[in-house]
This record gives sequence, structure tokens and C-alpha cells, in this order.
Amino acid sequence: MEASLKEKLASDLKQAMKAGDTTKRDVLRLVMSAIKNAEIAKRDNLEEADVIGVIAKEARQRQESIDAFKQGNRQDLVAKEEAELAIIQEYLPQQAGRDELITAAKKIIAEVGAEGPRDKGKVMPRLIAEFKGKADGREINDIVTELLSS
Repeated sequence: MEASLKEKLASDLKQAMKAGDTTKRDVLRLVMSAIKNAEIAKRDNLEEADVIGVIAKEARQRQESIDAFKQGNRQDLVAKEEAELAIIQEYLPQQAGRDELITAAKKIIAEVGAEGPRDKGKVMPRLIAEFKGKADGREINDIVTELLSS
């Protein structure tokens, strides 16, 4: 049986500590802490999909920081955040491509009979559930808006 994502994080943390990889160690500790906090908030262990959601949120935060630091012309901080993002992305499933999202969105739009922008609420929840951790919510939103407006 394949190890769970939490077990993989824990084992990789041990390896990073043994190897003296401080960046990876610190990032994995932050991610594991975020997962633990989510479990405490939920008062239960997280499902694998929820763990992926927490990791995706951490990745999104790094991406937002990178964008902010680029605007602030802080290349030193951009490099640090990019290194952290690269580590976090190792634990996320392969990201869905735009074509894959469009195909899935068209299928769901046809299934629910969505006809215009006001039907977005019928499509979004199903598409987001299907691509949890595999695609950014903003990108999904943009694609659904685009398809329903045309």
C-alpha cells in the first residue's frame, strides 16, 4: 500500500533533517503544522483530498508572496519563496492543464444544462471538487466564466 501524504511528509522531514537541508526541513515543518492546525479545526483526521487542499493553499500563499516581492523588487525574498514553492509542489498532484479544465467544464455545463453566467453556481462546485489541488480556483473560475459568456 502506498504511504499517505502525511507519512511521506514526515519521512521526508526526517531525511531533510539528517541531510542538513534547512530550507526543506523548515518548509515541511510549516506544511505539517498547517495540516495539524486544519485537523484541530476539523477535530478529526483529514482525508487525503483535504491534505492536498492544505498543501495547495500553502503553495498559493508562496505564489502570492513571490508576486508581491517581485513588485517590491526584493529579489532575495523572491528566490527564497520560489525555493519553498518548488519543495511544496513536489507533494501536489500533477496540475491539470487548461485544455483538461475546459473539457471537464464543458462536460459539466452540458450535464447541468447551464446556459449563461447566472448558471455559474451550478458548474463551479462540481468542477472545483473534481480538480481540488490539481488546479487553481481562479483559473477554474476564469474558464467557467469564459465558457458561459460565449
